[in-house]
Amino acid sequence: MLKLSLFGKIIVYILLAVYCLVILVPFFMMILNSLKSMRDIFMKPFSFPTKVLYDNYTKAWNQAGIGTGYKNSALVAGVSVVGILIVSSMFAYAISKYEFRGRRFLFIYSMLGLAFPARLAIIPIFILLRNLTLTNSLFGLILIYTSVNIPFSVFLLKNFIDGVPNELSEAARIDGATPMQIYWKVVLPLVKPALSIVAIVSFVNVWNDFFFPLIFINDKSKATITLAISIFFGEYSNQWPLLFSGLTLAIAPTIILFLLFSRQFITGMTQGAIK
Repeated sequence: MLKLSLFGKIIVYILLAVYCLVILVPFFMMILNSLKSMRDIFMKPFSFPTKVLYDNYTKAWNQAGIGTGYKNSALVAGVSVVGILIVSSMFAYAISKYEFRGRRFLFIYSMLGLAFPARLAIIPIFILLRNLTLTNSLFGLILIYTSVNIPFSVFLLKNFIDGVPNELSEAARIDGATPMQIYWKVVLPLVKPALSIVAIVSFVNVWNDFFFPLIFINDKSKATITLAISIFFGEYSNQWPLLFSGLTLAIAPTIILFLLFSRQFITGMTQGAIK
């Protein structure tokens, strides 16, 4: 294990403090400005509000339909995460533990998704969903998000599954376990930290995405949370107090999710670092 000198530790702590400021200052500025009037935001954007306007949140909730956005985003993100976990874990297990022709090609082919962003293929994706009559559909979004998040998930899970001893699978096979039982009862319990990382990262990616809902959803009743709060962006002016309130409401679930599962996330990250 690498040991740092006192000077090295000071440098690390300074860098971490700077990083925390870069992350937290915009976050707190957003919360402060969500409680201000338009005049306060323009006159004193970096100060505390002269009068706290809690009704900004009520207005943002009602005007943007944030309740509907929550429901749609939760449905899309939840189903997408389940699909990502099932497909990527099965694929990673097959690539890691089975020898067959084309295995290496399949893995490399799947990793191309990390090199080429899905947004570059937006025209073929749009044509495909249009032919399947899945535009303006939450199910269409689920298919997109499940597909685009598989490469990273497979890459991460394969590295963890590679570390599962083959002797465990052989012992289970001798006891009469089927391949599916080995996958479900032997391998998956041993890679729970990796599964938690995949679930959290995928959920955040899906929840925060604005690009695909903007392209494929044109019905307000099907708008995700990020698309719902875009109503505060006007052609000539923006409703900044309501926009900041909407943004605060939009990111709150992801922060709560991370706080609830931070231990599993950190455990998975540290195990991955040790590997």
